[in-house]
Amino acid sequence: MKPKVYIDGQEGTTGLQIYERLGGRDDIELLLIDPDKRKDLTERKKLLNAADLCFLCLPDAAAVEAVGLIENEKTKVIDASTAHRTAPGWVYGFPELYKKPEETIGKARFVANPGCHATGFLASAAPLTAMGVLPKDAALTCFSLTGYSGGGKKMIADYENREKAEALYSPRIYGTTLRHKHLPEMKAYAGLTQAPIFCPVVDDYYKGMATTVMLPVSMLTGHPTAEDLCEMLARYYEGETLVQVQPYEKEAAYLAANTMAGKDSLTLVVSGHEEQIIVTALFDNLGKGASGAAVQNMNLMLGFPETTGLSL
Repeated sequence: MKPKVYIDGQEGTTGLQIYERLGGRDDIELLLIDPDKRKDLTERKKLLNAADLCFLCLPDAAAVEAVGLIENEKTKVIDASTAHRTAPGWVYGFPELYKKPEETIGKARFVANPGCHATGFLASAAPLTAMGVLPKDAALTCFSLTGYSGGGKKMIADYENREKAEALYSPRIYGTTLRHKHLPEMKAYAGLTQAPIFCPVVDDYYKGMATTVMLPVSMLTGHPTAEDLCEMLARYYEGETLVQVQPYEKEAAYLAANTMAGKDSLTLVVSGHEEQIIVTALFDNLGKGASGAAVQNMNLMLGFPETTGLSL
C-alpha cells in the first residue's frame, strides 16, 4: 500500500515546491485538501490523522497547533517552520551531518527541517567542529546572500512588481539586530558555545544562496591551509550525493549565488591562503535550503532511496 502524504500549508512557497517534487510520483498517495477548506480546522485535522507523513509548511504558532491536532501514534511529521528545530523529541533534518541518517532521520517520527541560512552555515561549520578542527568556543562570522523567494509570497510580489521600490534593485542587508531566527540551530548543531555574528543579505534574483563562513587559520587546530581544509571537508562528505566539495582552486573565479538554482544539492567551495580561509556553500534556498531537503527527509522516513524525486 502506498504511504499517504499530506502537505499542510501547500499554498505557501515551500509547500508549493514540495508539491512540485511529489506531484508526479506514483510511489505515494498525495492527500489534497479542498481549496475552500484549507483553513478549516476540522478538515485539516482529518487529513493530518489520515496521513502516514505530513509536511507542515506553516508559521511557527500554526505548526505547533498542527502537531497538537494529530491524535494517533503513526503520523510522521516534517516541520518546515522554526518552531521545533531545537525542541526536545525532534530530530534535526540535515542527513549529511549523521553517519547513518537512515538510523536517525529514517527512524524518527518528528523531524525539523533546517533553515536555509542554517543549512549553508552548518554544511561547513558542523563538520569542522566534529573533526576537532574548529574549536567549539570559536567566534565565527557568517555572510549569507539569498534570492528573494526565501521571503515568501509578499516579498516575491514586492520584487516582481513592475513599479518596485528603487531599493529593491540592490542587495539589502537585514537581520541587523543580530538575532536572526536561524541562529539557535546554527549554534546548536555546529556544536558551538556561542552563535556566529551572522549577516544575511537578500538581492534582486529569484533563488539561490551563497553562505560564507570566515575562518582565520590561527583559530583552527593544526593551522591547516585552505587546500588542507578543502581536503578535510572532501573526506568528510565522501560518498554523499547531495553535498559535494569542489576541488581546490588556488585562483578561484567569481562565486555566483544562483549557481545551484533549480538543484536540490549543495556544493562547498573553499578559498583563501595560508592565513585566512572562507568556505562558501552554494545551493538553492528552495532546494537543499527548504523543499528539496524536506523531500530528502521524507524519502528517508518512508524508506525510499534518498534522492528520489530530487534534482541533482
